[in-house]
Amino acid sequence: MSDRIRALLTRRRATLLTVAVLLCLPPFYLDAFWLRIGLFSMAAAIGAVGLALLSGTAGQLSLGHAFFLAVGAYGYTWLAGDPGPGLPTALAVPLAVLMAGLAGGLFSPVAGRVKGIYLGIATLALVFLGHHVLLTAESVTGGFNGRSVPPLSLGGFTFDTGDELTVLGVPFGAEERLWFLGLALFALTWFTARGLLRSRPGRALAALRDSETAAAVMGVDVARHRSAAFVVSSMYAGLAGVLLALAIRRVVPDYFGLVLSVDYLAMIVIGGLGSVAGATAGAVFVTALPLLMTRYADQLPLVAAPGSAEGAVGPTEAARYLYGAAIVLVLLYAPDGLHGLARRARDRLRRRRTPTTTQDTVLPTPPPPAAAARPKEHTP
Repeated sequence: MSDRIRALLTRRRATLLTVAVLLCLPPFYLDAFWLRIGLFSMAAAIGAVGLALLSGTAGQLSLGHAFFLAVGAYGYTWLAGDPGPGLPTALAVPLAVLMAGLAGGLFSPVAGRVKGIYLGIATLALVFLGHHVLLTAESVTGGFNGRSVPPLSLGGFTFDTGDELTVLGVPFGAEERLWFLGLALFALTWFTARGLLRSRPGRALAALRDSETAAAVMGVDVARHRSAAFVVSSMYAGLAGVLLALAIRRVVPDYFGLVLSVDYLAMIVIGGLGSVAGATAGAVFVTALPLLMTRYADQLPLVAAPGSAEGAVGPTEAARYLYGAAIVLVLLYAPDGLHGLARRARDRLRRRRTPTTTQDTVLPTPPPPAAAARPKEHTP
């Protein structure tokens, strides 16, 4: 291993360690509102990474992502709650993720044979079907009013405000405790997704996205890889649904509608298709913007406070207008999204920092080539 590669790896490890330390600090300094935004953003980032693997890497359009989030959220609530099996919450989490993967596996034959807008329409049916089931299966889902989410407990430690806990003089409530759980789940998502993209199946999915015919000629099983990408994306969505349910503490059917699926498409388009970091950036942008506008609505022009009788635009609608405009701008001027913009800015800054060296030494001028020998003229 050369010194340059070793230095690069050392720099990356130092960067990861610095980022990890910085992400552990907010519970000690921020109030519950900002921590709640962070929790919602981490849950959205986990789901957006799964959709990025499906749409950005495998090239498959899906409008049913909200359905699999609902499977994860309600699956955990039913498995760990009453009515329900009442399983330990630590066991209910992986089982809920597996339930989402199973739902994706049942739909995977369709995903393996249908592509493009046709798959988008097919997955759109999942959202309406799932919403109908959530409203009618009251014994499992609680119907229109939803169900309370049981708090997660790991080894006797409960991610709730039931018992008092103080760390370094800071009282740790539900948001502070869930923050570190969200970080752990997001880190797991980040490294597994990046490992998948760099592996042989990830390269096969990228080849499938670029050209289905060329991928099939190279030996890629098109239907199997499409189905596998759909199942993996469904499991990421199920994990996001579990974390979201723990953060909001009550799940209701109206939250898991078509609007949520469109929000996830906006996340991966704004962040950059096929990029884990881009999906994360897009998820933070789309999730945090309406919450921030709701809090500061009285200080923003043309935006009415929530519940106001005025005719101005509400904060949620204004946020949708803004990131709708962001989608148009990204498609026109930055097709690779926020991740591409950041990469180009980093490369430009790196080129500016790299000194350009000019050589002042003048190379000796090579001697002119010798004249070609001419035959001696005949002298009469």
